[in-house]
Amino acid sequence: MLQLLKTNNFHLMKYSVFITVMLLSITSKGQSVFSVDYESQADVKVFVVQYESQADLKVYKVDYQSQVKGNEGLWYFVDYKSQSDKTIHFVKYESQADVKIFFVKYQSQAGWRNSSKKHFFY
Repeated sequence: MLQLLKTNNFHLMKYSVFITVMLLSITSKGQSVFSVDYESQADVKVFVVQYESQADLKVYKVDYQSQVKGNEGLWYFVDYKSQSDKTIHFVKYESQADVKIFFVKYQSQAGWRNSSKKHFFY
């Protein structure tokens, strides 16, 4: 009887961990991005500005997907569209963009300058 209780508790704990991991992966939106060739394929159209002060979002490209957290401008570029949280297209003109970005040198510089545009990356 004691062995049966231990086994049931183990399975219950295993399922609880599985459910927790699944819920966290659904609710936490990291910024794994994939760059598409055509505007029509993109979730978000972005334009890279020349100066930080012109940007809606300051982006830092991280080296590993595990470094991505939330909607904070830390982007990891994936190799396949199916791996991405968002697909982006780099547009030619500022007026075509949903969000203007500036690539920063340091992770601590990343973040939103215009929080009204955050919804594009949720």
